[in-house]
Amino acid sequence: MNDLVEINFDGVVGPTHNYAGLSVGNIASARHQGNISYPRQAALQGLAKMRGNLARFGKQGFFVPLPRPNRDLLKLLGETMPAQDAALTAAALSASSMWTANAATVSPAPDTSDGKCHFTPANLVTMLHRAQEWPDTKRQLDLAFADPDHFVVHDAVPPSYGDEGAANHMRLCEQHGAAGVEIFVYGRPGAKFPARQHEQASRAVARLHGLDPEACVFIEQSPVAIEAGAFHNDVVAVANQDVIFAHECAFADRQGAYNAMRAAFPALQVVEVPDSAVPLDEAIATYLFNAQLISLDTGGMALVVPEECRQSARVWQWCEQMLAGNGPIREIIPVDVKQSMANGGGPACLRLRVVCDPAHVDPRFLLSEAKADRMEQAITAHWPDQIDPDDLGNPALTEAIISARRHLLQVLDLEELG
Repeated sequence: MNDLVEINFDGVVGPTHNYAGLSVGNIASARHQGNISYPRQAALQGLAKMRGNLARFGKQGFFVPLPRPNRDLLKLLGETMPAQDAALTAAALSASSMWTANAATVSPAPDTSDGKCHFTPANLVTMLHRAQEWPDTKRQLDLAFADPDHFVVHDAVPPSYGDEGAANHMRLCEQHGAAGVEIFVYGRPGAKFPARQHEQASRAVARLHGLDPEACVFIEQSPVAIEAGAFHNDVVAVANQDVIFAHECAFADRQGAYNAMRAAFPALQVVEVPDSAVPLDEAIATYLFNAQLISLDTGGMALVVPEECRQSARVWQWCEQMLAGNGPIREIIPVDVKQSMANGGGPACLRLRVVCDPAHVDPRFLLSEAKADRMEQAITAHWPDQIDPDDLGNPALTEAIISARRHLLQVLDLEELG
């Protein structure tokens, strides 16, 4: 499987990007609730990140915003647009699908019993504004990965079990195209904030994907981390090939977690940040671990972090000390995703990692510089400059949002997703 490479598929930030504060347990979302958002700026920031990764790493994919407003959701709840309840209007207009780390869980072909790459869209049932996403997410997955000889796209896990996708999933391997070990991280309910990833959802995904039970590790996320605002595991840990980069407080049983990973994958390298160096609350505020950990052609790895990491004296000092050593992470690349960060999503939230042969992916979902230029022109011309949450449901804004998405689909030849 030498043709397999890792492609990051980023979500294009939609024209409804706003700060309605719908995500319980997401401290950044709650802190910025009611603020004016800047959808055009947000989408251009995300596109700039995609362009940078395309230039550095050679491959980059994307998914388009889901159709909004979702009038079918309101109809199911006996409402129209705008709804009497402002929170329902905001939910129907949510741009949260931009965080494609929650779009699905992905198991590459070398890990699965049938030798195909498997996708299970996340049901996201904990939050109404996210629970509406998976059918339209599946439509894009079905289109982008339509080759039945290489891909399988499942339905979401039934809603009794909460599944939040790749944000709670990591993979260890010697090379992306080699068989690996898949790590599923779940939370336990009963605390102040909801544990969004249920253990039984993770186990169901592993079975659906035909994974070898000996190559699966199930680990409990630290309830301390969840309480501090790490609503997904990718806020406190990220893995790439044989490396895991994690905060000391990421897992409920820290040593037990590492022992379980090493038992399944003996070559594991752990890069752990102690709480004494970067306290958990600062790690979450800067999203140090919500980073893209990516292999370099020259050897070693690069960590794509939000600009907020460079602005934190403690975090940046630790990063510089790490680079001065002989560890596997050799480069740190800050990026500006401030609009996404204000809603609780860093560089890792914005991407879904897919190991596959790009020749079998629908090319409409693969980025090129020319395509990025067309996307930038559509966003600049049609995305709203700003949105006040009080204006959600305004008929003129609604029509502008629908028109903006339509223009993007046209320049990408994806009108069938309209």
